[in-house]
Amino acid sequence: MSLALTDVFPQGNPYLQELGVQVLDYGDDRAVMALLLKPEFMNSWQVAQGGISMTLMDVAMGLAARAGTDAKSSATVEMNSSFLQPAGRAGDTLVARGHTYHRSTTLCFCQAELWNGEKLVAKAMGTFKLVRRLDISKKLEHE
Repeated sequence: MSLALTDVFPQGNPYLQELGVQVLDYGDDRAVMALLLKPEFMNSWQVAQGGISMTLMDVAMGLAARAGTDAKSSATVEMNSSFLQPAGRAGDTLVARGHTYHRSTTLCFCQAELWNGEKLVAKAMGTFKLVRRLDISKKLEHE
């Protein structure tokens, strides 16, 4: 089962849309994302660029952070990633599984694993601030 990005990002997410990220599962303090690796996602060694792996784990944790809360979004406060082996080559599909292991009123602590088939290729832990307003970007506007 795949959810539309607009089901989990009410205002859309052009970056994830352009990458082709799919939301496979979302709810109960967890989120699962998938991405088919394209040739343009490869680095000079012809394996997935590390930023692709980090993006998937970041989004999986961020969604897990707000799953089951009244938060409209979440913002990454801190993220630590460990790359265990090359994530994959063009044509492979990566799956990120995010999970919340502790939530306070405003902060959420999460972990994620990134898989290529049966191979665990990366892990991450992160802290996320729960955002209850969708107009948060107004804070970025200069007066």
